Amino acid sequence: MTPRRKRMIAVAAIVIGVGAATAVALQAFQENIMYFYSPSQITAGEAPTGRSFRLGGLVTTGSLQRTPGSIEINFVVTDNAESIPVKYSGLLPDLFREGQGVIAHGKLTEDGVFMADEVLAKHDENYMPPEVADTLQTPHASPQTSGGAS
Repeated sequence: MTPRRKRMIAVAAIVIGVGAATAVALQAFQENIMYFYSPSQITAGEAPTGRSFRLGGLVTTGSLQRTPGSIEINFVVTDNAESIPVKYSGLLPDLFREGQGVIAHGKLTEDGVFMADEVLAKHDENYMPPEVADTLQTPHASPQTSGGAS
């Protein structure tokens, strides 16, 4: 083999290796991306089934129910147009309360209850996650304006 042919084979192997590494990285990224959905989008059937996503909105006043003797809690999240019941087992953030903006990470069950793995609350009086603020300002907006990747 000539030196030129060896270089061409080496360059081709490097290009194939970089291409394969890029394909693996993009696949891992796609599997780990978590989308944000409002209660209106979930009610419309746009949320994935069997896959984790983020639900955002306001905790409905009067919906907070704690299970006595456990750390289980039920509440309802709304975007002022639709509401989704949420079930969470764990410790809530100190700032969590009714009427406040939250984002919950988890999955939707077949009976329409959102099983949260994690619940996040706003951290001061002026902050609300941008996705939640946009959704609450335009509760009847098209799904393309309020949803997206994070």
